[in-house]
Amino acid sequence: MNQTILTALQYYGAGAATLAALIVSLNLGRRVTGWAFVLFVTSSIALIAWGFLDENSEGIGWQNVALLFINATGVWRYLISKHDPKE
Repeated sequence: MNQTILTALQYYGAGAATLAALIVSLNLGRRVTGWAFVLFVTSSIALIAWGFLDENSEGIGWQNVALLFINATGVWRYLISKHDPKE
């Protein structure tokens, strides 16, 4: 695999996850938090790709498979579900 692509996946995944974590920590409301989880999902996808395409990064790939499900749950909870979490 092209090393430039692997590096881009790695750094996008790390940067997107960091930005998403900052947004969630600011507690700017349900909709903004939901979009932060969308960003987390893209981060997980990038890190899964990097993890399984780079010969020494499989652990990050598997970790992000799990995180993808967690992040998708956040998207569901904050953007898709109409259930009020306060109930």
